[in-house]
Amino acid sequence: MPLHPLYKGAQGDKRAMIDLHYWPTPNGWKISILLEECGLPYRVLPVDIAAGAQFTPEFLAISPNNRIPAIVDHEPVGGGAPLALFESGAILQYLAEKTGRLLPTATAERYRVLQWVYWQVGGLGPMAGQNGHFLLYAAEKIPYAIDRYGAEVRRLYGVLDRQLASTGAYIAGDYSIADIATFPWAMTHKAQQLTLADFPHVKRWYAEVRARPQVQAGLAVGRELGRPSTSVSDEARRNLFRGTSAAATTAATKD
Repeated sequence: MPLHPLYKGAQGDKRAMIDLHYWPTPNGWKISILLEECGLPYRVLPVDIAAGAQFTPEFLAISPNNRIPAIVDHEPVGGGAPLALFESGAILQYLAEKTGRLLPTATAERYRVLQWVYWQVGGLGPMAGQNGHFLLYAAEKIPYAIDRYGAEVRRLYGVLDRQLASTGAYIAGDYSIADIATFPWAMTHKAQQLTLADFPHVKRWYAEVRARPQVQAGLAVGRELGRPSTSVSDEARRNLFRGTSAAATTAATKD
């Protein structure tokens, strides 16, 4: 798959070991931020999710769940053939282990971090995604869905606030992939109709994480590509909110 012409120089260097299949969304930002934090060479291969690029056979071969982000590591841990990975939580853990950064090796500390990564990928992300969908994108406003997901997101922010109060620092003590997993979804708090003033410990943590130069660099990746708007076309809406299309499935199975 060719590089997007917007990307040249360091990120487009042929020596880059990591291909990042990406679009600037909360899940995409997790990986661009971690790559910047770890200093790994990488190149960006944009996947325009509004245009349906996530349904191409080439992308489905890397990410069978037709979701970004995904990576291909051309110099995988242990050697061998290039390693393709999808699911942001798995990618975060893999890259942290590869570099020995942002994930402790001692068992207790390691699992204190990982439990919060899993909390984000299994709780905060999906619930915030559903809340945002029914608040912003759904053609019909369904009060039950809005109330249900809104209340759950508020509850999860409360869980995070209490955890940050207990550590007085970052989510699992030291800055880690737990913070990198959670921060991009906390960036959506306004769209979630939440104010950080209601969660003072989240507000303090949010400002500290956002000020990191590596976080700023990760958020800048693909900024010129744009982000899905709440006023999307019918075609973009279908691409953003459908499963794997019959056409993509058929194309992927052709000889």
